[in-house]
Amino acid sequence: MWKFIVRRLLITFPQIVFLSVLVFIMAQLMPGDALTGLIDPTITQEALELQRERLGLNNPWYIQYADWVSGLVQGDLGQSYRFKTDVTAVISERLNNTVLLSVVALVFTYLIAIPLGLISGRYNDSPLDSAITGYTYLGFATPIFIFALVILWIFGYQLGWFPTSGSVAPGMQSGTMEYYLSKLNHSLLPGISIALISVVGTVQYLRSEIVDTKQKDFIITARAKGASENRVYNRHIFRNSVLPIAAFFGWEITSLITGTVFVERIFSYPGMGLLFLESIGQRDFSVVTALTLLFGIASILGALLSDIILGMVDPRIRIK
Repeated sequence: MWKFIVRRLLITFPQIVFLSVLVFIMAQLMPGDALTGLIDPTITQEALELQRERLGLNNPWYIQYADWVSGLVQGDLGQSYRFKTDVTAVISERLNNTVLLSVVALVFTYLIAIPLGLISGRYNDSPLDSAITGYTYLGFATPIFIFALVILWIFGYQLGWFPTSGSVAPGMQSGTMEYYLSKLNHSLLPGISIALISVVGTVQYLRSEIVDTKQKDFIITARAKGASENRVYNRHIFRNSVLPIAAFFGWEITSLITGTVFVERIFSYPGMGLLFLESIGQRDFSVVTALTLLFGIASILGALLSDIILGMVDPRIRIK
């Protein structure tokens, strides 16, 4: 197992390096540079050239890339002209909110997906299965931002059950129990909105696994030996069908990246997704570049985590 993990890590490292090169080149192709927004527009051309020389912006791209990577290793992601501070500090302020939202979305995803998948697979071709399958088709066809808008309008504005914006109620003192409960309450509605769309793939996959597993020979043998239907499902079908779902955990992290970007915007939830969209609109290139790199690394690590989990639950996946 350790050899398998080491091999995957060795594959992941070049992927991250290639991603960093791609992000850097794309940033170089964008209009403007690291001085955009940071300098006085009335500055003379001579003073501007001195600043460019001081920052190394006249160096060849590969030297600039090496300097950029050196800064990344030291935690220096550049300077945000919008916030007039380090990009690292800007992202750190939003990171906790996005992590909380992602955890809430993951928890609700599995709390909803596993029961629906089990019911749909056990009672396949029944009216209940048709209703669940219809919901998954609706989820596949509905963009997450439209779904989030409907959820916000119903449960936020019409029923008033949840806050409609922000990450904490005004006036809360940081570090208190009320503060953390308020943050959790503000993350519930956007988290559920993401989960209700994210479940569709897991439900369909689990249903297919159960339908396929209950037709296998060892299930027929268990029934022939007189095992009760509940025992057959709980001890044999469920156990063999739910293990591959663990491999979806890493891919769920990857799918959350796109989900949080749009949902945070709709709910005005101050996370990295909202920061990303605002930085694009404000042309804050340093923040956009850093977040693009972080989102890409999260996707790569999510795929790595999926492979490792799948290798743990299914030895056939491991490379000899």
